[in-house]
Amino acid sequence: MTKTTGIIIPCYNEYNRLDQKKFCDFLSKNSNYHLCFVNDGSSDDTLKMLCELKEFDTQRISVLDLEHNQGKATAVQTGANYLADIDIIENIAFLDADLSTSLEEMDNLVKKLNSDPKLTMVFGSRKAAESNNIDRNIIRKILSNFVGFFIRFILQLPIKDTQCGAKVFKKSIIENVYSQRFISRWLFDIEIFLRLKKHIGLKDLLNCISEEPLDSWIEVEGSKITLKDSFLIPINLLMIWLSYFRIKTHSKSASDIFNLKTDYYMVR
Repeated sequence: MTKTTGIIIPCYNEYNRLDQKKFCDFLSKNSNYHLCFVNDGSSDDTLKMLCELKEFDTQRISVLDLEHNQGKATAVQTGANYLADIDIIENIAFLDADLSTSLEEMDNLVKKLNSDPKLTMVFGSRKAAESNNIDRNIIRKILSNFVGFFIRFILQLPIKDTQCGAKVFKKSIIENVYSQRFISRWLFDIEIFLRLKKHIGLKDLLNCISEEPLDSWIEVEGSKITLKDSFLIPINLLMIWLSYFRIKTHSKSASDIFNLKTDYYMVR
């Protein structure tokens, strides 16, 4: 029996960027996918557009609506916990709404996951030596390399690209990854690896995850990371390090600092 994969697509003010036709064409050609769009408190007509898109296939498209903007981490977490309750879904993935990593690339990652029973997570890499057509702004590339140095220090894992927005998991590990709130709105990928490392152990983790080079990745204009978010990156990294390595402080909790309040969602 074909395994069904649920893909979470977090959306914040994507009305002018989301290519509905590509998603519809992909569903038409691939019966083993369910798309879960999470509207992250958009201030434009994104929610209206997503509800219209759902009419294309009401059985295989879900739309979740967060009333307030919570950041990508909470949007992905909300989608993951929702999809985990759907019986037919065996894998859960997330992908950026701008399709900088294409749906076809995601399909390759899913096939890799399904091909090896030992694997529990497969993720795309823009930095692997075998990666081909990777189109990225030079300034962001420099910033990425700078941040990547500190990420490698925190993780202590031989991973080249933690931040690529294309990852797929076996449903069996979703609770271990997504049951708790993330500290960072945007660097939650680091927390995913830290949670898996703690749950599985370093040796076993390296045997059950796979970093796969992407054939193509295109940077799309209109990043949702603001200047304020960029300045918060070092603070985010420090708080992640402090929290996951149990170094106690007398300051506010990470949740207070980053205003990680719980928000309810509606299924549209």
